[in-house]
Amino acid sequence: MSSDTAITTGFDARVAELGIDLPRSVPPVGNYLRSMQTGNLLFLSGHLPDSAGTPIHVGKLGRDLTVEQGYEAAREAAVAMLGTVRNALGSLDRVTRIVKLLGMVNSTEDFIEQPAVINGASDLFHEIFGDRAPHARSAVGMAQLPRNNCVEIEGIFEVAV
Repeated sequence: MSSDTAITTGFDARVAELGIDLPRSVPPVGNYLRSMQTGNLLFLSGHLPDSAGTPIHVGKLGRDLTVEQGYEAAREAAVAMLGTVRNALGSLDRVTRIVKLLGMVNSTEDFIEQPAVINGASDLFHEIFGDRAPHARSAVGMAQLPRNNCVEIEGIFEVAV
């Protein structure tokens, strides 16, 4: 097999195969880090669907946005998070397991579909990491999120050291 037809494997290759362009990690807007590794755990600060730019999914689920729009926003927040992971580790191939995901949904007090919204992030992780993706998760409603974004996610990843 020539080098031109060599098959690339791994999670970075899977991201490319899905046509996803991971952003560089955006610098934090305060006195904190986007990620912190201790031992074999990588803790990730909150990521928004606008982590790489201007807010486009703004407002409250249950009033301004549909569950489908929230799902897409959670997926975009997961893309931003994976950009931070790759930036911190050098490669997504070092991820051995996704341990925990916290999903926060800017929603009206009567909105109860937070889990369906955060599925956007969980489903993307499954598409990329397969059997390393199942994780513990919370999906909760919030009165407000930064810059009126509709979702924010944070996570804990197990990584090869």
